[in-house]
Amino acid sequence: MNTEILGIVAMFLLTLALAIPLGKYISKVYGLEKTWLDFIFNPLEKMFFKLSGVDPDEEMDWKQHLKALLTINLIWFVLGMIILMTQGNLPLNPDRNPSMSADLAFNTVISFVVNCNLQHYSGESGLSYLGQYWLMFLQFVSAGTGMAAAVVVFRAFRDKSSTTLGNFYMYFMKSCTRILLPISFIVALILAFQGTPMTFEGKDSITTLQNDTQEVSRGPAAAFIAIKHVGTNGGGFFGTNSAHPFENPTYLSNMVEMIAQMLIPFAMIFAFGYFIKRKKFSWMIFGVMTIGFLALAIPNVIGEMHGNPAIEKMGIDTSLGAVEGKEARIGAAASGYWSIATTVISTGSVNSMHDSSMPLSGMNELIAMMINCFYGGVGVGILNFFVFIILAVFISGLMVGRTPEFFGKKVEAREMKIAMIIALVHPILILVGTALTAAMPEYGTATLNNPGFHGLSEMLYEFTSASANNGSGFEGLGDNTVWWNVSTGIILILARFLPIIGPVAIAGLLAQKKYIPQGDGTLRTDTGTFGLVTLTVIVIIAALAFFPVLALGPIAEYFTIY
Repeated sequence: MNTEILGIVAMFLLTLALAIPLGKYISKVYGLEKTWLDFIFNPLEKMFFKLSGVDPDEEMDWKQHLKALLTINLIWFVLGMIILMTQGNLPLNPDRNPSMSADLAFNTVISFVVNCNLQHYSGESGLSYLGQYWLMFLQFVSAGTGMAAAVVVFRAFRDKSSTTLGNFYMYFMKSCTRILLPISFIVALILAFQGTPMTFEGKDSITTLQNDTQEVSRGPAAAFIAIKHVGTNGGGFFGTNSAHPFENPTYLSNMVEMIAQMLIPFAMIFAFGYFIKRKKFSWMIFGVMTIGFLALAIPNVIGEMHGNPAIEKMGIDTSLGAVEGKEARIGAAASGYWSIATTVISTGSVNSMHDSSMPLSGMNELIAMMINCFYGGVGVGILNFFVFIILAVFISGLMVGRTPEFFGKKVEAREMKIAMIIALVHPILILVGTALTAAMPEYGTATLNNPGFHGLSEMLYEFTSASANNGSGFEGLGDNTVWWNVSTGIILILARFLPIIGPVAIAGLLAQKKYIPQGDGTLRTDTGTFGLVTLTVIVIIAALAFFPVLALGPIAEYFTIY
């Protein structure tokens, strides 16, 4: 077997092997069972709750959960705007980087608050170390927010009938302290030993092989990069993200970062099964997600390893694959695998330039974000998939002439309306944003470095990345303008919070309903047949919504090369 392929298989299998026991541990954390980290974090959590005046034992209904979630996110946004717009005059700025403009600060803070990390700046020159540390804080709490929202859904289906679903602040705190922090600490240690900087010193002067003097940026990068992956945030400490040799120095660091970003999305699926005591159901979910993931990842790996025929026609050796925009220490295969993993799970970090991907590879990266429910980000990935489960349950119920039921709760018109609205919000935000930008050349085409089909793909990718809370980009786009900062910022807000509000509302409404014991005629939702129905619903909705624009972008570009 090709050693590059062997490395990819090893990354996936190691992630799965770690995710199953981690899922069991996460279930215990949210189930308030005893865990081996209690002696460390119990006193710490009690101190935080005492200082904040929050009662972690106070039960909340689904509306109170959402109120707490939205309120605390608003506070983080306001504080972030103040810090980034004044960072030039604040401490921890050895390189004297300037403060951000209002529109760039708006986009940056919103992006990190919503777990997207759509960066319209370069970290070396755009942020002070204080600014970087605030964004690192947001990477922890935005991931914790998504996980806390997912637990509301967990509780709704564990309790047969209930109007209260635990306490948001308790779930949020435990997500950050018991799950995100320990894993990030381990990843940061490995990265530091691999050569990633962890210092508060400013730029270092080095002498190159040509005897020139060059300023090299550094900083407290290892801690930042760890949580960017563990929390599926994706924002790079340096401008080129994990393609930068300080962010991702070796093939081992590449494997660690790859596993880190997929670990909790995998584990949350199994945690759901352990929490509601339906492990077979969690394997059904994982199976559907994995089929979707592999259907996108395998073509990308093959396509990037085969190289670019247009370059081959010029007489250039392409035996190493399509190497434009890729790092030699990582290789084409691992770059192709990462490109789908990072777009499927909404991390958005990159170890190669997606703008240089082959046309159909770029299309698959877009499709991964357009579907936005194969694994997904920490917490919110399972929420997105939950919407399609509700749609599949409703359709399956109609097919057999029974009232749709899910885990003993009737799925009625109100839940279906919410699910359908949430399913349509994503394509509306992407397509309307792209259409408006294309219709205004002074805002759209004027910012492109690539005309024609690829230029459309660049605009489409930016709005898709924003709506999917992903953060990666086709970097041929000049996106640090008022239009791009404000338009994508608005989409970031809507695309983050509406898909959280919808599933939490559905879960809260179902939790209040009378439990109906399952009988012989009850629709089984833990079977391969139901998984196939769910996958079909996902594919049909994505195909109907996005095929026309994909035909005008990456598919059309493909036929200009082959």
